[in-house]
Amino acid sequence: MSLNTRVIAALGAVVVIGVGTVVGSVAYASDQPEPSDHRATLTVGTSSMEESPFCFNDGKPLTDQQQEDCQEKAGKALDEGKLPKSDVVASDRIGIGVTPDVADRGWWANSNGGQGQGGRFVLASAAQGSTYSGSVSASKALNSSGKTLITVVESDPKQPDAIYGVWYFQLNTQDD
Repeated sequence: MSLNTRVIAALGAVVVIGVGTVVGSVAYASDQPEPSDHRATLTVGTSSMEESPFCFNDGKPLTDQQQEDCQEKAGKALDEGKLPKSDVVASDRIGIGVTPDVADRGWWANSNGGQGQGGRFVLASAAQGSTYSGSVSASKALNSSGKTLITVVESDPKQPDAIYGVWYFQLNTQDD
């Protein structure tokens, strides 16, 4: 069985195109920024979204001024509907996940509503080493306004005032 010239030429073209695609993909990928190793994921029901920090200082603690600016910027983004958001019904389960780099330093997460003390519901408290908060009923964490703010903070439990990164997510309550 012998291959004719057309078959050999066609196979050669496929190999050349394949090599070109691989080389082009590697070149494209090398120009892309490295993904952040500081990310948080909000899981609502069966969907999730992963975000880089809303406020971050390249792995150094945020100054008091940077923390104030961050809160102000977050309030404005919430008012303008520019925070990462997810629809939620009271029967959904919610949870927060973080990358291992965040978990190694430590983190906590809460909502601005629900059945917690002082109008806050704690999703994760001084977690270190753990990458997931666990899943809780959304009804426990939602506030009555219909817009619940989830805050995730990277902070060493031994130095709670040293904040390294902050993430915000908005939950929009929907009827069941």
